[in-house]
Amino acid sequence: MEFTAKQIAGFIQGKVEGDENATVHTFCKIEEGKPGAISFLSNPKYTHYLYNTDASIVLINDDLVLEEPVKTTLIRVNNAYECVARLLQMYAASQPKKTGIDPLAFISPNAKIGENCYIGAFAFVGDGVEIGEGSQIYPHVYVGDGVKIGKNALLYPNVTIYHGCRLGNNVTIHAGSVIGADGFGFAPTPEGYDKIPQIGIVTIEDDVEIGANTCIDRSTMGSTTIHKGVKLDNLIQVAHNVEVGANTVMASQCGIAGSTKVGEWCMFGGQVGMAGHISIANHTNVGAQAGITGSVKTEDTTIIGSPAWDAKGFMKSAAIFRHLPDMYQQINDLKKEIELLKQQEN
Repeated sequence: MEFTAKQIAGFIQGKVEGDENATVHTFCKIEEGKPGAISFLSNPKYTHYLYNTDASIVLINDDLVLEEPVKTTLIRVNNAYECVARLLQMYAASQPKKTGIDPLAFISPNAKIGENCYIGAFAFVGDGVEIGEGSQIYPHVYVGDGVKIGKNALLYPNVTIYHGCRLGNNVTIHAGSVIGADGFGFAPTPEGYDKIPQIGIVTIEDDVEIGANTCIDRSTMGSTTIHKGVKLDNLIQVAHNVEVGANTVMASQCGIAGSTKVGEWCMFGGQVGMAGHISIANHTNVGAQAGITGSVKTEDTTIIGSPAWDAKGFMKSAAIFRHLPDMYQQINDLKKEIELLKQQEN
């Protein structure tokens, strides 16, 4: 399916510079541009590719000043990155969805499956499960007894949803993720550790996306809750009774210990670790590999380091840290001079 530059500009309220009849049928990175493809430029580091790209159309920001002529057709927009995201969403939505139930899938006789669903081969759907219309359950997915799944959910291969968990509408869970495994609860005794039964569930609200091989543990009581619009990367661990606020995003390998409450619209870099039983304020930004050992009470805070603290203070300290060997030598030299002066006075 092809689109012209004029049509695309109409979709995203852009302005065409060049051939408004130029057509595209696919996407490409600007450094790998090819005829018939549309690309975008948002990072200034890639600007030099614009002048030689073979892409037929390139989205650029309104304020970009050209330093050389270009052979491609340009579409100027307010934010090229956001606009290409919108186009990709439109493209993905236009792709045909799988429907139908594979004869090799197992579905409990008392499960309720909505219209236009897809359930792939060797998927398991347990007793009392409810799956909303338009949802897609790929091969080898396990959906435990009593699970409720909303409309237009997408569960990729080998996803495991333990019994009783709740998934909202438009939830996407990538391959290998486990939702609702037991929380890590053990009581120490003189003989070892007694397991504390985890009798709660996991609740995932609408429009959440969860990356591959991420684990979200069921609560001891009540619910571990992932609120609306949260985006979790691959390989993230969310412990029992955690609550993640709406529209928060986390990069790969973050770990959240039990009963921690994360606010709304927070952003976490990769490998951030959070202690248990703490609270993170709304709009907190956390740098990669930070270790959060206590509650963050002030909104709109940026922290980094382990233990994590104010990013500006951390950067100043890091600059000093690099000079510690020289400073150590200077202190030793000063100590020697002081000792020498003392000897001269005596």
